[in-house]
Amino acid sequence: MVATTTLIETTRQMWASDAACAAMEDATRLFFSDEIVDIAAAKRICAECPVMVDCLETALRQGEQFGVWGGQLFMSGRIVTLKRRRGRPPKHPRPDDQLPMIPFPEALRHLQPA
Repeated sequence: MVATTTLIETTRQMWASDAACAAMEDATRLFFSDEIVDIAAAKRICAECPVMVDCLETALRQGEQFGVWGGQLFMSGRIVTLKRRRGRPPKHPRPDDQLPMIPFPEALRHLQPA
């Protein structure tokens, strides 16, 4: 198990410095927020990231529970495509409530949680 953990950490370090979020000061706030606006901003950053697939693959292999990883929103260890604000849904959807859809990489489908 130690060798596997070391390998995962080494692999993560190789791509993590190239991530679009690596130098961001408020990355934790955006990528681990419950707010729709923050989640949408994080997903837009991921969409332009050169290591998006590596990030998502690492998150899937490590069983990440929460946050935006590789353009996908993880909640309780599952990838969710829709999230709404707390409380009663509005009669007319707000434009801010739409999360960007980042396609799931075909090469990682075998790792996608059920």
